Amino acid sequence: MVAILKLFPTSAEQQKKTAKPELRGHAIAKLKTLHAEAEETARLANILGRSMYAGMTLPILCVLTIGLSVEVSAAPQLLWCGFVCAVSIAILAAYRHAMRQPFERESLKTFAKDLSAILLFAGFAWGSGAFLALPVGTPAVAALTFTAVPALAIAYLLRDRAALMLFLAPTTLLSAAACLLKPYAGGIWLSLSTLVLGATIAGAAALYERLTGTQSKPAMLSLP
Repeated sequence: MVAILKLFPTSAEQQKKTAKPELRGHAIAKLKTLHAEAEETARLANILGRSMYAGMTLPILCVLTIGLSVEVSAAPQLLWCGFVCAVSIAILAAYRHAMRQPFERESLKTFAKDLSAILLFAGFAWGSGAFLALPVGTPAVAALTFTAVPALAIAYLLRDRAALMLFLAPTTLLSAAACLLKPYAGGIWLSLSTLVLGATIAGAAALYERLTGTQSKPAMLSLP
């Protein structure tokens, strides 16, 4: 009888055998989820720590731009400076709020959404300087520098392609439009060069993420 039972195990024993692989698979899936959450938390915490420097850099670049654009009246330049300072204050306020719980995942996700919205506004704010701060007939080198330097600063400080694109896209489009509407010295060719420059910076950021293996792990979250 015992031999027969060994040859034909009971249903309870069969359930135990089938349950073990399921439990093992569930445990592995849970570990993968925890690992992904921990990795996301670390990346968002890094962006949080670096965002303060981005908030301080933009006003410095703004002051330098105004200092080099002596041919423009003070009123539009001060208006543009107000836009950029508002961006800086918003970044620093979001940073201060998130630093109360710097390693809480939900707090970091909220910060990332806030920063996404701020960076999008920052792109429009900085790009408006192409109309408000730069003089008519701005040389090509100066116009391209106006677009490239803040974008490269954001790319270096935040080190996240999504964050860069939120700032770069409106900055590039407004600067390219100013080349035609203001107009700058280069006219349509400078406008096209500005678009090419923006695409080059975006492509370089994508290539960097591909080479470093981080292209599938975006830290920034979508806008709320």
